[in-house]
Amino acid sequence: MNMKRYKGILIFSCIILYCPGFINCQKKTVKDADGIVYHTITIGKQVWMAENLRTTRYSNGDLIGTTTPASLDIELESSPRYQWAYDGDESNVSVLGRLYTWYVATDSRNVCPAGWHVPTDAEWTELTDYLINNGYGFGDGYKGMDIAKSLAFTSGWVQDDTPGSAGNDQQSNNRTGFNALPAGARVEGGKFIDLGHVGDWWTATEKGKAFMQVLSGTIVNAPGGVFCDIYHDYCYVNSYNTNKKYGLSIRCLKDK
Repeated sequence: MNMKRYKGILIFSCIILYCPGFINCQKKTVKDADGIVYHTITIGKQVWMAENLRTTRYSNGDLIGTTTPASLDIELESSPRYQWAYDGDESNVSVLGRLYTWYVATDSRNVCPAGWHVPTDAEWTELTDYLINNGYGFGDGYKGMDIAKSLAFTSGWVQDDTPGSAGNDQQSNNRTGFNALPAGARVEGGKFIDLGHVGDWWTATEKGKAFMQVLSGTIVNAPGGVFCDIYHDYCYVNSYNTNKKYGLSIRCLKDK
């Protein structure tokens, strides 16, 4: 992936989507505890960040730790609260955001800016239902459920030949302006995987009695944290539960 070109396209896209005529741009932004400013987008009755979270602090100013090295295995920790740049490379953060454990996503100090929160699985469903019911699906198939392209950013995805997938005809993606990015994940053993292939976003929801480890296929008998994802070669937004110690992206939702 050419990160410099990717970053330039994303910034240009933000200008076009959020600043028509370069008027009232300040009304469509929010600032986190690090002072980082994010563009926002309204979809239905919800207001979402249009960028992945990049903060290293909770909303009260407390630092969110990381590991040294970035690939340190944290599986034996009980409730690790960490954030990482993908592959430990800080140059990835400005475009892709950071990856966080579910314990950070649900910490009472709130990783999102004041007045915002990590959405629940039900709030993600509200988003996807709105898109399905308002014609954001691809073509006429799949009962309108094939909404991945309407959320996915217009570049950065691994190329795919499946019509309606995020990786196919990427310039036609992103009808919503949500700018979903394939930022990959940090999984068991401290391994970073799937950059360009998938975007994964934590919800604040815990679910199930067991989950399967991504790399080993091992079943862990414990509740998992629910996340939503978009794959480069798939047409839908999916929801699963997984290891709360994984590092995934976060999108914040404005409080109602």
